[in-house]
Amino acid sequence: MTIATGSRHDMAYTVETTYGTTPSTPPFTPIRHTGTTLGLSKDAIQSEELREDRQIAHFRHGNKSVSGDINFELSYNTFNDLIEAVMCGTWTSDGDPETLIAGTTARSFTIERHHEDIGKYLRSTGCCFNSMSLSIAPNSMVTGSFGVIGKDFSIASAAITGASYAAETTTAPFDSFTGAITDGGSTIAIVTALELNIDNGLEAQYVVGDSTSLKPPLAQSNISGSITAYFEDTTLIDKFVNETSSALTFTLTDAAGNDYLFNMPNVKYNSGNPEVGGPGAVTVTLDFIALYNAGITSQLQITRDDA
Repeated sequence: MTIATGSRHDMAYTVETTYGTTPSTPPFTPIRHTGTTLGLSKDAIQSEELREDRQIAHFRHGNKSVSGDINFELSYNTFNDLIEAVMCGTWTSDGDPETLIAGTTARSFTIERHHEDIGKYLRSTGCCFNSMSLSIAPNSMVTGSFGVIGKDFSIASAAITGASYAAETTTAPFDSFTGAITDGGSTIAIVTALELNIDNGLEAQYVVGDSTSLKPPLAQSNISGSITAYFEDTTLIDKFVNETSSALTFTLTDAAGNDYLFNMPNVKYNSGNPEVGGPGAVTVTLDFIALYNAGITSQLQITRDDA
């Protein structure tokens, strides 16, 4: 008996024209990933009928819920479509560099998980990218996760007739050594961790007569995160104490010199307490929220720049 292994697992996506419907002869793009929980769950509907023998006689499956995370190491030009989807915007197409800001365009995808060793295809349709997180920490690759909610799920033993599969990108993952972080235009050299979270507030929408979800409407674009830094002065804490707006940017550069620049011109810190837990170096974690900026007409602008 063959047992499925993660080392023989691959993922791919294709854009849907109609929500929840996989295109005929779909062109699939690989999703480089480190793990995933994307799959199907169902609500349980249990009868509350009372019987003299105390038994439960009726049970049904309820609404379907397709959801989960796709974990990844960030690499250049690998996740552009998915970042565009979670930002609900559109990359500019007027040459290099290209920029992306938050928008109002909702997109859906069919995502296919393929277990090569047992020959099974797990397909989730109507997949919308609800969230994205990025984590930058010393001595590590830049990691992240996409949060997905979808409409329906199926299992097959063969690829879709006429489907094509593009080659994976080969760009190296970004690391935490190369790049820069600035606050208010000044480089911060003492940061030990940076987290960025984008959340669209999507929720499954159910109706009578259908166990699957309607296309979820977009809620507010919520962009937040945190910075952890060694405590050497009160420059950052002062901004929290005085409720001072600031500008936060960070640049990621890969080994080939390709860049992603994340620009948040209007952030407010909403925490900042240097906690002492022992004799070692003291750090302070500052949570932040990114707010609308008229200059870029967005909370966040992402710029990609080829080497």
